[in-house]
Amino acid sequence: MSISVTPKAAAQVRKALEKRGSGLGLRLAIKTSGCSGYAYALEFVDAVNGDDARFETEGVTIVVDNRSLPLLDGTQLDWTREGLNEGFRFLNPNASATCGCGESFAV
Repeated sequence: MSISVTPKAAAQVRKALEKRGSGLGLRLAIKTSGCSGYAYALEFVDAVNGDDARFETEGVTIVVDNRSLPLLDGTQLDWTREGLNEGFRFLNPNASATCGCGESFAV
């Protein structure tokens, strides 16, 4: 099982944690919603739960709960800029389809 981040995404995570002033890293999870069935959820992590998996990549910690991990295994978190828009992009090898908004996926 693995989760990774690109150098650009890692820089954004570090910048956000510094601005926030605290936190162990970033939690990546899935929730049931969106037009394709699942949506990605990102939040700061202040404590790791007993059933969490931790991934250290590019100098940042990514935490994933055991329920989300099978659907996120192999995912790479990237940071992209397209025109005036910028944000995280999820490169998930488990996704069989994504919706136009880029926020949800199907497996």
